[in-house]
Amino acid sequence: MSSTAKQRIQALGNQISPPKTPSTADSFEGIPTIKKVAGMSAAPRVAGKVVIVTGANSILGIGRASAHQFAENGARAVYICDYDDTNLATHKREIESLYPAVDVHVHKFDAADEKAVKAVVDHAINTYGRLDVFFANAGIVGKYAMFADFEKDEFMKVFDTNVASVFLAAKYAAPAMQKTSESKPTPSGSIIGTASVAGLRSNAGTTPYAASKAAVVSLAQTIAYQLAGTGIRVNAICPGIIETGMTAPTFEAARARGTEKKIGQLNPLKRGGHADEVARVALFLGSDEASYINGQAWAVDGGLSAGHPFVVGKMA
Repeated sequence: MSSTAKQRIQALGNQISPPKTPSTADSFEGIPTIKKVAGMSAAPRVAGKVVIVTGANSILGIGRASAHQFAENGARAVYICDYDDTNLATHKREIESLYPAVDVHVHKFDAADEKAVKAVVDHAINTYGRLDVFFANAGIVGKYAMFADFEKDEFMKVFDTNVASVFLAAKYAAPAMQKTSESKPTPSGSIIGTASVAGLRSNAGTTPYAASKAAVVSLAQTIAYQLAGTGIRVNAICPGIIETGMTAPTFEAARARGTEKKIGQLNPLKRGGHADEVARVALFLGSDEASYINGQAWAVDGGLSAGHPFVVGKMA
């Protein structure tokens, strides 16, 4: 039997009958104690894990905020990656100043470049002997235009960055996450792709952007099934209107007009979101606390995708 087949069988066995978590007793007054699948919720959520985050350059971005969350929660190493490395060195110094026990690596590459994605995964394995989380967060919006006004190469560029990057992350992270060592005795890992509410409902982005984000959701679902029994989970995060480098012009224009409160007015929370609010979901999905969450699209949108559009004040 091949080593890969043995790993799959071992991981499947662990899912059916998880390893015992050390406890002071197996029962309390005759009833069995609760089986715990992760450490204390108040403890660092990714202690000892090796994490890769793409799309981490933006000062206001979800990638930067997520790198901070992973570092704050005990990651052994965090790789911050982006095609634009203008701010990456500063981000590295900031994270290291706040969390000196965390190794921070800067890698400049296009997240849709197959050789580069393989290289960063190989670096993690060669350096630490493990990979635990790959947050494929890189993405672009593309131009704002009607679908018929896009040239084919413009359409495919959005797909290349938004979809191929997640595909490549899974292609190379999945086998790396199955590698075991003394510090990681069983195969496991979490692959997270950044989708969007635009991939769940229409009218939240241009046609190529929305279609690409729907494809990210589909990747999470299909790859999760193809990795059945490996202990590796694949999920998508679907942010709503979040203030990031990508949406900053919208927020800045609204503030200048005094109409900031109109941003997010269609969601039940009636506000836009912050990158840290999405980062905390990425942290959860990357942690063992999310050990039974797989193949899902998590909307982080203030409730926007929970209902149909309506005119405020005009409900029957």
